[in-house]
Amino acid sequence: MTTKHLSFAIQMDPVAGIDIAGDSTFALGLEAQSRGHNLWYYTPDKLSFDEGKITACGQSLQLFDISDAFFKTGPIETRALDEFDVVLMRQDPPFDMAYITATHILERLPASTMVVNNPAEVRNAPEKLLVTHYPNLLPATLISRDSDAIRAFRAKHKDIIVKPLFGNGGAGVFRIQPNDQNLNSLLEVFFGNSREPVMVQAYLPAVRNGDKRVVLVNGEPVGVVNRIPNAGEARSNFHVGGTAANADLTARDKDICATIGPELKRRGLLFVGIDIIGNYLTEINVTSPTGIREIQRLSGVDIAALTIDAIEQQHPLHACNGIAR
Repeated sequence: MTTKHLSFAIQMDPVAGIDIAGDSTFALGLEAQSRGHNLWYYTPDKLSFDEGKITACGQSLQLFDISDAFFKTGPIETRALDEFDVVLMRQDPPFDMAYITATHILERLPASTMVVNNPAEVRNAPEKLLVTHYPNLLPATLISRDSDAIRAFRAKHKDIIVKPLFGNGGAGVFRIQPNDQNLNSLLEVFFGNSREPVMVQAYLPAVRNGDKRVVLVNGEPVGVVNRIPNAGEARSNFHVGGTAANADLTARDKDICATIGPELKRRGLLFVGIDIIGNYLTEINVTSPTGIREIQRLSGVDIAALTIDAIEQQHPLHACNGIAR
């Protein structure tokens, strides 16, 4: 039986700037390449809607799991994205109008080009808003730019976390403890720089034991890593120095995954990372989830392989060749 090699276009941040030790996009590309699929890459600012065609200016890409020589690119060229079998939308947030515009443009591609994750559903499911569909799984949460409402929430819950609604990687996340006098100044900074609301949540002391990242592929949990915050730090994200530790899924974790998994699959959100602190779901990350390199190092679970398996199985051009792994 003939294997059909797929062509992958990866929409990502500049490849030269990634840290391959923890970069999930690198892991996905490396796995696709190992199966004979072809890689090409471009940055989001090079994506265009050009007289009805979706094009990008990019380069062929080869990846190597070598820290100081991990990629090689070909000549710069402009190509129509409908020439590709798969587009991986993997640039990091912020989830701003540029990000939203990219989802609209990629949504114009024909069904023969599979976009992962589904760009329309990425647009409709930003991580700190999709969780609001599951209020019974959340800690006490407020989304608002009404300073009076935020102060009332703080008066009720005392110890709170304030964070940008469309940020990532722990940037701009603040813990405001009961004796902290900086809330008003912090809100002035947030609202002076943006018209967006903020997310405010009750502080969960269980974060001292870690903030779990659970990765779901096709709605099924396939791996987990615990992110331990440093001493004196409220944030556990790897981007701000959180330490990776092996973890298992608890019964509560499995219940959370069983609750949200079918909806993720229905929306075409094939590769998702969720965050769980204690018994609570805090975020559903659909834009550019990370954690799979750490999970493989700690537990041996190869989520990149499972994700490329799912893409192959769902892509009609590949599936029609009877490929199964």
